[in-house]
Amino acid sequence: MPRRAARRLMRQLGRRGAILLSYGTVWALYGYAQITSPSPDQRGLQPILERVPLTVWGCLWVATGLTAIVSAWLPQGRDWLGFLALPAMVLPWMTSYLLAWLMGDFPRGWVAALVWAVIAVPVLVVAGWSEPPALKRVSRA
Repeated sequence: MPRRAARRLMRQLGRRGAILLSYGTVWALYGYAQITSPSPDQRGLQPILERVPLTVWGCLWVATGLTAIVSAWLPQGRDWLGFLALPAMVLPWMTSYLLAWLMGDFPRGWVAALVWAVIAVPVLVVAGWSEPPALKRVSRA
């Protein structure tokens, strides 16, 4: 019985939804970590932290994650907000790390920016995919 329920949920979620659900969870957890126990080394984020406090950024990460989680359960075509929100949240982070590196404040900034870019790529790839058509069961008489 639990297997059947899990299969039914996965069928309802689909491949696109699975990506939104997993990435949304990671984004929400990352935001929660930024709020509750931020990294002591914030040099790479100084360009954006000068404008917006880390707690607000953490709340934005959580909100983005929750948006993706909700979008995961929507049908294809209506899930677009999740696919837009996830990479959009990464852009300020990438930009901040690049700026910190260019200003000489964070020597590994280019690496951090590249890592965030590569993390976001699968979301962009899956956003262009269509769910495979549902297979119809053949009843046996």
